[in-house]
Amino acid sequence: MNFLAHAVLAEQDPALIVGGVIGDWIKGPLPAALPPDLARGVALHRAIDSHAESHPAFQRSRQRISPARRRYAGVLIDIFYDHLLARDWPGPPHLADYCAGIYRHIATRATDLPAHVAPAMSLMAEEDWLASYAAIDGMRDVLQRMSQRARQPNPLAGGMDEFTVDPQSFAEDFADWYGDAQAFVSDWCRLRPPSGR
Repeated sequence: MNFLAHAVLAEQDPALIVGGVIGDWIKGPLPAALPPDLARGVALHRAIDSHAESHPAFQRSRQRISPARRRYAGVLIDIFYDHLLARDWPGPPHLADYCAGIYRHIATRATDLPAHVAPAMSLMAEEDWLASYAAIDGMRDVLQRMSQRARQPNPLAGGMDEFTVDPQSFAEDFADWYGDAQAFVSDWCRLRPPSGR
């Protein structure tokens, strides 16, 4: 769910950015029709997720979630980390300009995306999900929509209350994880160059 972090960690490679953003919509084996450069981006997305789940800072963040929402801690932490990245955006470019660039990269590859992914990507750009992450109210809306889309009743709505109890601790966890994630992605890309190189 942390689309912005996946895009930023993709090292300005358009295919890795697109693959990183669509990664949550592609489950199981990579579709044979997915172009190799986008498949590499989805593979990086999955590697980043695995790195996060095993990272001590991410684990600390999980433990900050109350027992009532602990089952959904991974989803909430993803959302909180994207909020922190957007809220404290380092720039340049400005966050809005960066997000517009992500949407352009995705639009350029629209015909390469699996059919079930394209509508979500169009909605993401139309509603400017990524830039909305900078505001607490934007994140509340995200969690409200997610809670309504889920098949089972869940406590995601109101989940930003977990963050607002101790935002500084989550910010410290994020900073610890993010620096390591950048190094992890650099190593991953070096060890798995695009085919043909």
